[in-house]
Amino acid sequence: MAQARFLYIMKTFKNKIPLILSALVLLTGCTAKKISVDKSNFFAKGADISWLPQMEATGYKFYNNNGVEQDCFRILKDHGINTVRLRTWVNPSDDKASGHCSKDETVAMAVRAQKWGMKVMIDFHYSDSWADPGKQKKPAAWEGHDFPQLLKDVYDYTFDVMTGLKSAGIAPEWVQVGNETAGGMIYPEGSTSNWNTLAQLINKGYDAIKAVSPQSKVILHVDQGNNNERFRTWFDSARSHGVKYDVIGLSYYPYWLKGNPDYTLSIDDLGNNLNDMASRYGKEVMVVEVGGEDYKIQNTYDMLIAVQKKVKAVPGGKGLGVLYWEPEGAKSWSQYGLSAWGDDGKPTKALDAFLAQ
Repeated sequence: MAQARFLYIMKTFKNKIPLILSALVLLTGCTAKKISVDKSNFFAKGADISWLPQMEATGYKFYNNNGVEQDCFRILKDHGINTVRLRTWVNPSDDKASGHCSKDETVAMAVRAQKWGMKVMIDFHYSDSWADPGKQKKPAAWEGHDFPQLLKDVYDYTFDVMTGLKSAGIAPEWVQVGNETAGGMIYPEGSTSNWNTLAQLINKGYDAIKAVSPQSKVILHVDQGNNNERFRTWFDSARSHGVKYDVIGLSYYPYWLKGNPDYTLSIDDLGNNLNDMASRYGKEVMVVEVGGEDYKIQNTYDMLIAVQKKVKAVPGGKGLGVLYWEPEGAKSWSQYGLSAWGDDGKPTKALDAFLAQ
């Protein structure tokens, strides 16, 4: 039916096409110009949903605002999400909360995201499980390796995952080398107390990413995005040691800040730090993790609106986007209290903040 309608329209109007084109030429100053889409103004409204395969495997059901069961990707897209972030671990376990995120699972999730028209960010933890400011444990398979071999481990593993993505038709828009690396990564060699060796490890990851996917932007990621001193100290050291990267990634969780303050007490510090990072280092910036308390729905909604505004306000269009960490990870399943999902299996109003912007 659709094909027949198309042929009918083309037959009806084929004789009018030259007249239409002539009119367009006149309207554009007698010169036919190719219309192109400016992709430089893309703003990532994203979510890290690395728990999703486990949630689906354990039978968790997702429902839209009307209570109709749907694919989680569909619900996220309908709430403005255009980017998906996926963590990847070296040799993870099958544990529900602290496992999965293997290469194969990451590739499969990236393929799903692309089919939904979403951009992909990959987050290399360089561990078998969680890597964050409290822990950066070396993968078990890399234990006992000397430093030259450790450099090779980082390169080979990164290259392998990136090649798997490329083979599946995925070219990630962004790739993180390490996760919340305020103290470094792959301890002890990659600790910030050993910046010379840390820089070499980061650069091996960078080189492997660019070897497979030159267009992917490499992110370095530090927590406490409102803490300018923390960021200046870290990125000054990175600069002095010749670390290679494209984007500065920040986490921003008001809940975890000292004294559990409301976001209104730190949001301006976040904005100032974003501006300073972009200016001081000449890099693009991005809030790659954000979250608020699931039961303070309006507060979390307001915080997400404010964070997006701060990132968009970075001069020169250097603010790339905002990503919520595990919005679908409902507390009833994950025991994590900073999702944007309710006990009824539906997204809360907080997630609507990505539609409002």
